[in-house]
Amino acid sequence: MKALIFAAGKGTRLRPFTDHHPKALAPVNGKPLLELNILFLKKFGIKNFVINIHHFGEQIENFLRANNNFGVNIEISDERKELLETGGGLIFAKKFLESEQDFLIMNADILTDLNITELISYHKKNDKVATLAVSDRESSRKLLFDDGLILRGWKNLKTGEEKLTKKNTNLRELAFSGIHCVSSKIFDHIKRKGKFSIMEEYLDMMAGRLIIGFEHRAKLIDVGKPEAISLAEKIFNHY
Repeated sequence: MKALIFAAGKGTRLRPFTDHHPKALAPVNGKPLLELNILFLKKFGIKNFVINIHHFGEQIENFLRANNNFGVNIEISDERKELLETGGGLIFAKKFLESEQDFLIMNADILTDLNITELISYHKKNDKVATLAVSDRESSRKLLFDDGLILRGWKNLKTGEEKLTKKNTNLRELAFSGIHCVSSKIFDHIKRKGKFSIMEEYLDMMAGRLIIGFEHRAKLIDVGKPEAISLAEKIFNHY
């Protein structure tokens, strides 16, 4: 299976590091996030990668070249002309992914010990357009799932905004983990163009019961802020 790593973001929450570097190269215990996640996915047999770049993209290219791509095959989806967010970035990388039956997507700033093999097996068993890794943890935005873990809604806990397929008080609130297993059939369903979030498309698709959750209890940290780096260094000191 091929993996798409989103590494194009500006990482404004990680300033001042990201004033001069891409967030994907932020070090945790001396190793950049991108390196940690390539090696993490490599442990599960993933050897083919697509990495999108924008902010200080040349630093990522030089880093990969200097490390011989860590012994895997890497294709670069170059968004340096325009940052397209996750949905637009996926469409932009379509040429690298459309021939795959399924592929994995992971945000570069996520650290986890999630069992990727179990996620992939669950995705193939359920045969949905996308399988989202989710967990019961604190987050200002929650995805809402029915008893079968089919995505049925979204809620912003700070603003109260929500999107539902129908009013339902029995939905479970779970936080998205930034890791998803996706069928190439998704390219037949995406309607938006240009710059947009993939979550917008997932919320459109939920009416057709096309998106399912994979609930996990793995360790997971969004390394989006400087204080998260020190926490990640404690939790993932043997990553």
